Amino acid sequence: MKKVYKAHILFTKEKDHFEVVENGYIAVGADGRVEKVMAERPRTGYEDAEFVDFGNCLLIPAMNDMHVHAPQVHNQGVAMDLQLLPWLENYTFPEEAKYADIHYAERMYRRFLHTQWLFGTMRSCVFGTIHTESTRLLMKLYQEAGMGALVGKVAMNRHCPDNLSEDVEAAIEGNERLIAEFNQPDALVRPIITPRFVPSCTPELLKACGELAIKYQLPVQSHLSENTSEIEWVKDLEKESTCYGDAYNRYGLFGQTPTIMAHCVWTSGEELEMMKRNGVMVAHCPTSNFNLSSGMAPVRTFLNEGLHVGLGSDISGGHDLNMFRMLTYAIQVSKMHYELDHSKGFLTLPEVFWIATKSAGSFFGKVGSFEPGYDFDALVINDEVLHPDEYSLLHRLERYIYVGDDRQIAHRFCRGKEIMEP
Repeated sequence: MKKVYKAHILFTKEKDHFEVVENGYIAVGADGRVEKVMAERPRTGYEDAEFVDFGNCLLIPAMNDMHVHAPQVHNQGVAMDLQLLPWLENYTFPEEAKYADIHYAERMYRRFLHTQWLFGTMRSCVFGTIHTESTRLLMKLYQEAGMGALVGKVAMNRHCPDNLSEDVEAAIEGNERLIAEFNQPDALVRPIITPRFVPSCTPELLKACGELAIKYQLPVQSHLSENTSEIEWVKDLEKESTCYGDAYNRYGLFGQTPTIMAHCVWTSGEELEMMKRNGVMVAHCPTSNFNLSSGMAPVRTFLNEGLHVGLGSDISGGHDLNMFRMLTYAIQVSKMHYELDHSKGFLTLPEVFWIATKSAGSFFGKVGSFEPGYDFDALVINDEVLHPDEYSLLHRLERYIYVGDDRQIAHRFCRGKEIMEP
């Protein structure tokens, strides 16, 4: 059944300005996709549509988390005084080993999904663990919730604890089981090939992951140029590669199928050019980069160079699953870059909103905007407690992003379906 929603509608077709329709209407087809946005209620074509009036609320696209480790939810806000490699060894790997226990996995994954739902994140690129059954459970929970996700069974077979190492054959067999069950066209929940990062994967495993991605035309996710000591480690491990990105490219994991790389804090030169050429997306994770002393990703440079960029929470390197906070942190990081180099302006609110919605959403298809044909992924914001009558619609949205929280999200939609509390 078609539906027509009335509210104050705000979204970003382009990165430099908002589309604002005060007391506007948005028509959504029975397939859950946007048909049109209108300034007036349609007189024809929607006589039988359900009409829903959200009054003085804001209606905006939902959030997309482009890099998140679901099994690290228990470590959220823990050990934030460590750098990347000791943090992995002492906290992350021991926690992920617990996901061999399917009952523990279910308890934690339900906690994780509920928190994502609270903050209005309707699509995610998610790392699981090496455990096939726990990863399958996570995918089933997303399906039951009605939220969209690309979920990866993590591949690792070196420089990690024995109980988190899996030989190449077992890693591929586990992935193929998940692919057989979940790789359906246009499905909200699908697999994504997920080598953890180059140091944790032998050349044989990286090659097998690349072959798997190409065989099934699946997307790829991993980490890239996050930390200076990590980059030096990769140089030592992959001596034939010309840069960290080339270490993925040589194995078919760098844009041969849709690819998203988290962090890219130190990406420049040849690596940046290779990302441009191959269409690799960046998942910018500002809180994680601060917490793990990784640095400040040059997002303005990425945009100027035409790279695709999204935002990631990266828990538990990052401490916050609220993607609206990532918008504010991304602006703050860019302002620090601006202080170092005044030739490159800092990010604006419409730019980071576009990054978080339409730019990020493009990795899932037509997601993140209210243009015709886009999935109706949306949030209804009731900002009554934030004194809305004193502000313009754009300032109301800005105030919600900076000082609001999940209590102001009145309704959540993914592909046209209202998503109830999981």
